[in-house]
Amino acid sequence: MRDRLTKARRSWNMSRIRGKDTMPERVVRSALHRLGYRFRLHSRKLPGRPDIVLPRHRLAVFVHGCFWHRHRGCRNCTTPTNNRRFWVAKLEGNAARDRMHMRTLRKLGWRVVVVWECETEKKGFAQQLKRRIAKSTGNRPPLGKGQGVAQRSGLRQVSPGRRSQTSQPGHESS
Repeated sequence: MRDRLTKARRSWNMSRIRGKDTMPERVVRSALHRLGYRFRLHSRKLPGRPDIVLPRHRLAVFVHGCFWHRHRGCRNCTTPTNNRRFWVAKLEGNAARDRMHMRTLRKLGWRVVVVWECETEKKGFAQQLKRRIAKSTGNRPPLGKGQGVAQRSGLRQVSPGRRSQTSQPGHESS
């Protein structure tokens, strides 16, 4: 079957496919942020450069496009009919590389969650993501409001207006 688009138009279409900041990735980041999780993006220090990294939980989140990463059984997981051998090799190579990166991360002590593009389109996605993250992190909650570095590190915070009597000027200790 011939491609319906001209070579120039197909090239233009393919050039618009992004690897970062895709809509599914933005949906996942927004949901995680609303749930109270704080994260880093595209960490170069980890194998496979996970899309989202929750360092506190040692959790790497990959947001995969169903077509590019071969989401089996999904309606978006199609194989182009033109140049089929090339596409099968490329897409299966992507899936194999994904498995290798996930295996490496697990060996390094990281947990891995894969979120598929089609999952982000479903109603109730945020709650489903919350359950998956909680399960992966052993139900360890995200930071609550007002929890900063002091609470995380176990340091005691003292209000700036409160001092002990011994440290106030004019008071002598006996």
